[in-house]
Amino acid sequence: MNSRERFLKVINGEIPDRVPVTLFIIEQGHFINSIYPELQQEDYIKGQLRVIEIQKQLGCDVFVRLLYGSTPLWIMYGGVNTDRETENWEIHCDDYARGDSRVKTYKIKTPEGEIYQEFSTFYKGNGTYFYNCTVHPVKNEKDLDLIIKYEPKMDTEYPGKIKEHVSVIKNALGNDGIIGIWSPHGPYNNASSLIDLSTLYSLFLHDYPFYEKLMNFSIERFTDYINAISDSGVDVHCIGANVAGGFIGKKLFDKYILPFEKKYMDIVQAKGVPALYHNCGEIMNYIESYIEVGPKLVEPFSPFPLGDGDLAEAKKRSHGKYVIFGNVDQVNVLLPGPIDRIKEITRKTVETGKKGGNFILQSADFIEFGTPLENLRAFVETGIKYGGY
Repeated sequence: MNSRERFLKVINGEIPDRVPVTLFIIEQGHFINSIYPELQQEDYIKGQLRVIEIQKQLGCDVFVRLLYGSTPLWIMYGGVNTDRETENWEIHCDDYARGDSRVKTYKIKTPEGEIYQEFSTFYKGNGTYFYNCTVHPVKNEKDLDLIIKYEPKMDTEYPGKIKEHVSVIKNALGNDGIIGIWSPHGPYNNASSLIDLSTLYSLFLHDYPFYEKLMNFSIERFTDYINAISDSGVDVHCIGANVAGGFIGKKLFDKYILPFEKKYMDIVQAKGVPALYHNCGEIMNYIESYIEVGPKLVEPFSPFPLGDGDLAEAKKRSHGKYVIFGNVDQVNVLLPGPIDRIKEITRKTVETGKKGGNFILQSADFIEFGTPLENLRAFVETGIKYGGY
């Protein structure tokens, strides 16, 4: 059985020859730049090809997650569409340095008023950049109304661009794995890219009509992008869903957030491309809630101290309703070692996860800069050794 077949069997609820064993590697900065220091920020395709290359060398079942160059930065990291102007969406940008950050301040003129936001790019070093909308565009309901009315829709060239990008990666990958893409996040995450978290975390309690409008727009503004991505040839939508984790209890999540997440999930998976729901924070409160939201896959059930993930408990309570990706600690286990400890934790993880199927062994989150290759080989080899059915 090849790696692609192995992944697809699990995603379809079947038992493969063994558990797929993969690594979460970002194509820009972090681990990939410690292995290939010559990689440049803007060379997105080359970065993704290097992710495939190193995963193959390590013996992984390859899972490529496209982001940079595929999904616009403003979609992933916050703010409004600053890629396109129209006669009703006039963009004025100031670009300056602030410490180690590059800051872009935007004043966007519409026929009925202005919108202001700030977007920052921080260079950490070693090829690693962090992106964030540091001043959100929605300060009140009027701002939201302007964005709803005037923000440019998806560029008509985007579907062709993403299809071409996926084709290049698919040709390089062959049957050695599957392709995912960081698609627009779930609506609560999307809402957090438009409005300050201090407002979002309580908005449903003190101004529900405003909150409902914000959440519905957070679904509607990205439906065209989701459909274009579904048509591009990817195997999995990677959907961010971490903003609620650790801050919103299950009762409030189920009442105020879950209905919108489910509505969005139905759209995301409507064309048959499964969704991988990503909550890298506290997740155990939502195990049953995610069954109702409906993604086919959930990750990463990060173990303490990264999160509150308990793999055995998650397997028990999820009842096989979704595939679990998880969950070996990449910071406190894979990075420092030693090898014997990596092997022992990996063995326990794969033996726990593989019971009943619906499990893919993976690092809990993206591999850190400087992680030794011998540590990752120990993880992969142990996962394969003990992952057979």
